[in-house]
Formats: sequence, C-alpha cells, structure tokens
Amino acid sequence: MLLAKTNPRHRAWVEINPDAIEENTKFIKSILSKNCSLMAVVKADGYGHGATTVSKAVLKGGAENLGVATLQEGIDLRRDGIECPILVLGNLINHDDLTACIDSDLIPTLSTYEQAALCQKIGKEINKQVKIHLKIDTGMTRLGCEVEAAEELIKYIDSQSNLSLAGIYSHLALADCSLNERSAKVTAEQKKKFDRVLKLITNRRNGVCKHLANSAGTLKDSELHYDMVRVGLALYGYSPIMQFQKNFALRSALAVKARVTLIRDVPVGTGVSYGHNYITSAPSRLAVVAIGYADGVPRALSGQLSVLINGKFFSQVGSITMDQLVIDITNSFDVEVGSIVTLLGSDGEKTITPYDWSEASRSIPWEILCGFKYRLPRVVI
Repeated sequence: MLLAKTNPRHRAWVEINPDAIEENTKFIKSILSKNCSLMAVVKADGYGHGATTVSKAVLKGGAENLGVATLQEGIDLRRDGIECPILVLGNLINHDDLTACIDSDLIPTLSTYEQAALCQKIGKEINKQVKIHLKIDTGMTRLGCEVEAAEELIKYIDSQSNLSLAGIYSHLALADCSLNERSAKVTAEQKKKFDRVLKLITNRRNGVCKHLANSAGTLKDSELHYDMVRVGLALYGYSPIMQFQKNFALRSALAVKARVTLIRDVPVGTGVSYGHNYITSAPSRLAVVAIGYADGVPRALSGQLSVLINGKFFSQVGSITMDQLVIDITNSFDVEVGSIVTLLGSDGEKTITPYDWSEASRSIPWEILCGFKYRLPRVVI
C-alpha cells in the first residue's frame, strides 16, 4: 500500500532559518576574546529548532564545541555526522550509560567521586583514557560537587591513570535575572568561588578548559568568559535579559505558523470553545486555526494571544484546545480558509516574539521555544 506524502505546511509548522543562527553565532564569537571558544548549547532538540540543523549552523558560524543535556541527544548528533567535541551536561550515573557515552566519543560531566571511580573503571576496561569535565556547584544548588570537596576530588581524578580532567565548570544562577544589586552580588559570589577552585589547577592551567558563562553571562560581562562560554538562547536570536535585546545584533531563527481551516459567522451572545469563557458581545466572524496546546501553544495564553494574518493583528478568543484555537476576524474579509496565520515570527512589519508569550503566560522564553511538539514539522527556510 502506497501512502501519499503530506505537505508539511498543510496544517501547522515551525519554520527554521539556519542563516540567522549562523549569523548569531558569528556575532557572539565577535564579542569573545581571541582565546575564548564557544560551546553552542543544542539541548532540547536545539531549543525546539532541530538539534542537527542548529549544530551545522553554529559550527559553520564558528562554534568549536556543542553541549547537550542527555546521552541520547549526543548519540543522535553523532549518528547525524556531527564530529566536534560534545559535552553531556547532565549526570550519567550508571555503567552502561557512561560506557555508551565514552564509546560515542562524548564527554561526560562528573559531580561526584562515585562517578569518577566508575569512569576510571570503564577506562581501564576498554584501555582508554577518559576525558571528563568536572562540575562545581558555586550557587545553583543543582548538579556539581561542593566547592569544599573540589580539591580532594581533583586530586583523585589526577591520580587515576584512565581519567583526564579536560574541563572544569560551573553554572550561573542569577545572571539572566533583571539587572539589580542582588543578581550582581550572587553572580560575583559565584565567580569568587569558581576562581577559588581554579587556583587548585594553576600548575596546568592551559590543559583544563574553564567555563562559567551562559548566554546572560556572555553578553553581560567579559570577566565571566574564561576559556569558553556556553551559549544557548542567544544563538536562537534572543537575549536572556530583555533590557539587552536591542543592544545586540541577534536575529530570531524560528517562526510558528498554521492555517485557517474554517470561518463562521455567529450572532451576539454565542459562547466560544470549552467552558464558554468567551461570549461574543456582537455579531462576530470567527476563524478556526489548526493548532493547539498539544502542538506547544500554552493553554495559559487563552484569551491573551494575538496572531498575525496578512500583516494585521487578530485576537484569539475562548479556550485554546488540544488541536485548535479560534480567532476573531470580524470585519476582515481578506481572511480565507487556507490563510496562513503567524503565531510567532514576523508578517510584514509586525512581529510576535517568545517574550510576548512568556510575559502573558508567566513563563520564560526558553520554555516557549522548547514547547513545540513533534506534531509540528520543522521546515528549513
């Protein structure tokens, strides 16, 4: 039985612009010192943009390393032919996962003595020196060893014949918060703790890659750059600090679009969608759009979302449902069944950004971008 191919733009889709990602990468590289390298963070399927597509674009733009959250993300990139160094930022805690990580030429992150001992054991089994990055908890209170435990753990790693300390890093907790005294103080305290640990490896400072800054730290303060920076959100066109967005030459690389599938005229007093939380106050013309919360449009945006059609804004009304949402197109007769609706991105001179969604839904741009589900095909433009 032959199955007909469907047009990825029939219902709803995500458009990805790799050229924008490449340009953003080049811009970030331009603000780094000559000896500071760039790790492009492509976890969560490249923040919803497609990890392999993003990886190729950032490497073309000058990134030297990639960062992923999970073992499978790294393995998938290797299978797609990505050959650069890849750091697994999440903890791998058992023999099989760490063996698969090493076999795939991925670099594991260690936080504990137990993980280090397990990597040494695996390295001895396969007669290979295992490169690792050690994570230090300087204030995130998540992954990483305590600052006080770092010296003994580094000594242990150095004493093991099958372990090689290739990198040491930490993660900033408040760098992406609004610019205020508290965030500046906490970031300064984290940098001070990190520097204290780095003094333990001064005798081989050039042999261990030191990295602390995320996107916010990279854009905010060159003192946080060290040997490498780990950049995620900025690669995709957005500053993690909204006040900085206009200060940097970043281009959005993603647009979310869908089609109108039905138009109907309804009288005053008509309830729309589940719960009838919206009732028309006048005779209205409504358009049904083929996208919903199962695709990544947060239900929390119900009644707060605006969309673009033919360069004009229209309001979404009623509850956003699993597969569909409704917009009010009263008095706009240029909208037809099949018309393209832009939910994120630009249409003419107007633009809707992840900031608009995150502010309205009390979320963050990272969550918005990572939320677009597998049902939405990625269309590279």
